[in-house]
Parts: sequence; structure tokens; C-alpha cells
Amino acid sequence: MTAPVLVDGKGKKNIENLVSATRSLKASLEKSRALGFALQKAGSRLEEISQRLPTLEAAVRPIRADKEALVAVGGHINRAVGPAAAVLKVFDAVHGLEKSLLSDPRNDLPGYLSVLKRMEEALRFLGDNCGLGIQWLEDIVEYLEDNTVADEKYLGSLKNSLKKLRDLQSDEEKTELDGGLLNAALDKLENEFRRLLTEHSVPLPMSSAASVSDQACIAPSPLPVTVIHKLQAILGRLIANKRLERCISIYVEVRSCNVRASLQALGLDYLEISVSEFNDVQSIEGYIAKWGTHLEFAVKHLFEAEFKLCNDVFERIGLDVWMGCFAKIATQAGILAFLQFGKTVTESKNDPIKLLKLLDIFASLNKLRLDFNRLFGGAACLEIQNLTRDLIKRVIDGVAEIFWELLVQVELQRQNPPPLDGAVSRLVNFIIDYSNKLLSDGYRPILTQALVIHRSWKKEKFQEALLVGEVTNLVKAIEQNLDTWIKAYEDSTLSNFFAMNNHWHLYKHLKGTKVGELMVDKVKEHEQYKDYYAAVFLRDSWSKLPSHLSREGLIMFSGGRATARDLVKKRLKTFNEAFEDMYKKQSNWVITDRELREKTCQLIVQTIVPVYRSYMQNYGPLVEQDASSSKYAKYTVQNLEKMLLSLFHPKPLRYSSLKVRQTSGKFSNGAADHRRSNSMVL
Repeated sequence: MTAPVLVDGKGKKNIENLVSATRSLKASLEKSRALGFALQKAGSRLEEISQRLPTLEAAVRPIRADKEALVAVGGHINRAVGPAAAVLKVFDAVHGLEKSLLSDPRNDLPGYLSVLKRMEEALRFLGDNCGLGIQWLEDIVEYLEDNTVADEKYLGSLKNSLKKLRDLQSDEEKTELDGGLLNAALDKLENEFRRLLTEHSVPLPMSSAASVSDQACIAPSPLPVTVIHKLQAILGRLIANKRLERCISIYVEVRSCNVRASLQALGLDYLEISVSEFNDVQSIEGYIAKWGTHLEFAVKHLFEAEFKLCNDVFERIGLDVWMGCFAKIATQAGILAFLQFGKTVTESKNDPIKLLKLLDIFASLNKLRLDFNRLFGGAACLEIQNLTRDLIKRVIDGVAEIFWELLVQVELQRQNPPPLDGAVSRLVNFIIDYSNKLLSDGYRPILTQALVIHRSWKKEKFQEALLVGEVTNLVKAIEQNLDTWIKAYEDSTLSNFFAMNNHWHLYKHLKGTKVGELMVDKVKEHEQYKDYYAAVFLRDSWSKLPSHLSREGLIMFSGGRATARDLVKKRLKTFNEAFEDMYKKQSNWVITDRELREKTCQLIVQTIVPVYRSYMQNYGPLVEQDASSSKYAKYTVQNLEKMLLSLFHPKPLRYSSLKVRQTSGKFSNGAADHRRSNSMVL
């Protein structure tokens, strides 16, 4: 155990000081700890305050700005905010129209157009005032920036927003002001425009095709007046929004389709025929006749109606617009196909029938001349005008070329042999009929007009006497051909038969005709020639047969009955042989004209049958009792007469065109001229 330490008074005092210092140090440590904790907590608050200082600085910056700038900024802001607020108010009004503009216009077209007009006015206001509002906002931003009244970051944000607004002012972006609502409304109007046209465009009934008259037929408007007024109202709004071309496109599409539907019911496939698809004009003669009727129907009923309707619908816009619209409809509907068909005919091989068909085409075009000039006379119809002029020129050139070549072609036919059956030459038949047609009331005026025009192009005059002279020259040429062909037969009987046949044809088909009136003396000559050759024909052929039935040696049976029977047999046999030879030869001969055929057969019957009847009555019994009687009494009177009356009937023949060809022998002359015939076939 340790002994206690004794402390004196001085030491005791030191201990007390030490304890006091310890306590003081301990208290200081506690305060330091508390202060450290407090400092740690204040650090985060200071950092937060540090981050907020720039904002606070920007907020109090206007307080530091120049007093005059601060006073003026309020006025600038008010002037800028006023227009901007008005623009926003109108913008809200635009979107208030959305429901009405997205509805169907057909339910209330006037109301729809009224709302659309308000929409356009609002957009114009926005377009006009947005720029002003933006300009004023840009001015206040510039003022704030110049006077350091606002924070740079804030000003930068304002500038970006204003730039976007400025970009919207460009033409390409103006539609964005309404979010595409105007375009949607205009599309609906276009659809309504198409609907009105489509629902009221009905193909013309084909019963009207038969009612085409010689007088001009002004067709009524194919759309009701109320519909036209609606179309005009729609056009007004669409044109105001630069959609005229789209309206025209819709109109042309619908109306041209309607015209095509009317024309297709006529069966116009023939318009597409090409030259390579037919041999000559005769093979499409029926199509050419249809062409004239169909073209007149198309022009007077269909295109006339479209012309009037285009004027009714587009008249407020201007002549050029509606004429251009009509030109597109006519072109797309098929007017060019009609003109192309006419051109195709002009490109076919030349022949006389083609001349008549060209005259038919010219007559149709001439009949519609005033209509063509009125309907297709505008600048917009230039293509139609050019094709029409080209067609007319081709037609007139073709008419003149063929007409002046006809005489040469007839002369070239002279070298060809005559018909083997003695019938009327097909060339004689054709040329006489053809000449009468050329001088008929139907063809003579139009042929004269065509030849006058053709001569005028050459600065030459044409007298109608030239036409008459050329036609009569054709007849004279065919008469010369006939004289040549009569001499060409080796069989004189056939030659006379042919001459009788053809002179009768010339007489009958010239008498009382336009051509015959110009050649009265010639017509009389043909009648006389016919009678002459008929008499010679009978004299040299059938009139010889009765002589075989002579009664010489049979009177009173002077030689006895047996001798008489033998004589009758011999004479009947000779008669039968002569009759059969002549009948066989002439059974292939032809008289086409029924009157001449019956008259000729009657003359033959009168020449043969009475003599044969009398002979058989008197001497027939001599041979009828003989076992071989059928060899001699071969024909009854009735059978003989029936056979004679059956002569000269036409045989069915296949059609073949008359072609110029070169032959040998007595028909070989004119070879040089033959080369010229390649341009036309008779």
C-alpha cells in the first residue's frame, strides 16, 4: 500500500488551475464541433445561393438600367403586344371555322362558300398583319437589347421564336397558318365540282343521230341552269385560290368522257382503219357513208352542245379560257379520229369510185364548213384547223388528179379484148353510169367547186364547160372503144350480138339523162345502131334455120311416102343439128337488159317456132310412126319455144375489178400509155 502524498497550498492551487483549463478546453472543443457542423450545413445553402445569383442578377438588372429606358419600355411592349393579340384572336377564329369547312359542301353550297370566303379573309388578315406584329416584336427585342433591359439568354430565346414566325411568312409556308384547313376545303370544293359535272353528264340518246337535218342544229345546254350557277360559284372560289387549271382538267376529263360515250354508241371502230387493211375504196364504201352522217351528228349535236356549255360555265373568266377548254374536249373526245379517217381514204389507191367517195367527203366537210369555222376557229383549235385544211387539200388534189386521168384510163382500156359472152362491156356499163353520176345534181356542183378551188390554187380559172366537155369526152372515148371491140371478134355473129347489146345499153342509159341531153344526136344514133345490129344478128344466125325445113319435094308426096319420110327425116336432122349448134354456142351469150333480152328472144321465136310448128303439123306424122322418130322429132313446139326463151340470161359472176392490163396481138398497142395507168385502176 502506497503512502498518501501530501500537497501543500501552492500545489493545490496549481491543480485547480489545471482542472479549470481542462474544462475550458473541453468547452472550446464542443463549440468547435458545433461550429463545424454549422459551417457544413451552411455550405450547401451557399452553393444554392450561388446558383441563383445570375437569375437574381437578371431580375434586378432593369432596376440598374437607365431610368428613361425603363420608363419607355412599357410603351414599346404595349405597341407590340396589341397587334400580336389581334393576330392570335383571328387565328383562333380560323380554327373555329374548321368544323364547317370539313363538312360536305353539297349539303349547303352557298353557306359553305360563305364560310370559305371568311376563311380566306382571315388568312389574308393573318398574312398581312403577322408581318407587322413580328416587326414590332423585333423592334422591342432590339430596344431591350440596346438598352440592356433584358437578359441575353431571354433575348436569344425571343429572337429564335421571331425567326420561326418570320419564316412562316414565306410563300411556301403561308398555308401552314391554318394547318392545311384551306387546302382541305378547296379539295372538297373540287370534289363537289366533279360530282356536279359527273352526275349531270349523260350521253346523248342515239335516237338523235337519225334526226340530223340539213339545217343547223343548235343543241340545248346539256346541264341545268341551276347546276351551271353552282359550277360558276365553285369556280369563283377555286380561281381565287389559283386552282383554275385543276378545274379545267376536271371539266375536260368529265365532259370529253361523256362525248366519247355518246360517239361509241355509234360504232366508230372503223375510224381506226389503216390503208393496209383494205384493198380499195369500194371495200370501205359503207364506212365512208357512215362517216359523213356520224361527223355531222358529232359536230351539230355533241360539239355544238359542248361549245355552248363551255361558254356558259367559263364565260366570266374569259374567251381564251373557255375556248381552250372546248378545244381540249373536242380533241380528247375524238374529232381528230374523224379527220384521220378522211386522210386514210385519200391515201388509198386511185380509182373512179375513190373520186366519188372523195366528193362525198368534200360535200360533208363543205356542209359543215360554217360550223367548223365557228366551233374550231379559235387559236386553241390550231391542231384541228391544220388537220382539216390538210384533209381538204388532199381531197381536192385527189379529185382533180383522178378526174383528169379518167379519159386516159378509158383510152387505155381500148387495147383489152371485148367480153367473150357478147354482153355489155363492164367498162361501157360503168362509164355511162359514172358519167351520169358526175353530172347529176348530187355530184356536179360539188365536183365543179372542187375543180374551181384546185385551179384557183394554181392561179387559174375553171369554166364549168370544161367539166361538161371532159365528161362527154369520156362517153365519146367509150364509143370509140366500142367500135374497136366490135371489130375485134372473129365471129361476126357474136360481133353483131355484142354491138346490138352495147348500143342498146348506151341508148337506154343516155336517153333522158344529163349526159344524154348534151349528146341528143348520139343517143338517136345508138338506137339506130341497135336496130341495125339486131337485124343483122338475126339474119346471120337464127333466120338461117327455117331454110332447113324446106317443103321442096314434099308436095303431094311426089316421090312416094317412103321417100317423103326419108326427106323429112333428113331435113329434121339437119335442122336439129343446126339448132343445137347455134343454141349451144349462144347459150353462153348474155343480154343483161331484160327488155332487150325478151324482145330478142321473141324475135327468134317468131323466126323459128311458126315455121317449125307448121312443118311438124304437116310432116311430123311421117316420122312419128317410125321406131326412130325420137331421133328426128326431138323437140315439141313447146319445148323448142321454151329453150329459145331461156337464152341470154345472165350468169352469176364473182366481182373482179376492171384493171388496165397489156395484152398481145391486136390489143398490144399503147404500151407506152400503159405505164401511165399505174396511178389508177378502172
